[in-house]
Amino acid sequence: MSRKIELNMTFDTVREAVKQPHTAPIVTVAIRADGSVEKVTFVVSSGVPAIDEAVRKVVASQAPYPAFPPALARQYDVIEIRRTWIFDMAIRLQ
Repeated sequence: MSRKIELNMTFDTVREAVKQPHTAPIVTVAIRADGSVEKVTFVVSSGVPAIDEAVRKVVASQAPYPAFPPALARQYDVIEIRRTWIFDMAIRLQ
């Protein structure tokens, strides 16, 4: 998920919004076994509604994500991935 978001030129979606003072958001994305997004939850908001909405749009715009490998899909219906989103010259997920 991280690589797909970082490599697909999604920064334009947030370029204007991130000029405002903000906190690096910590976001949990729940991905279903088929690669679809179940939900996006902010553990820590950026403090700027436009940035938080842009993060949701970026996640949605890159869906579907790769389906789980068969062994993982047998064990889990959904996995949650939590990352800190960093905005500088691009979007980086840590």
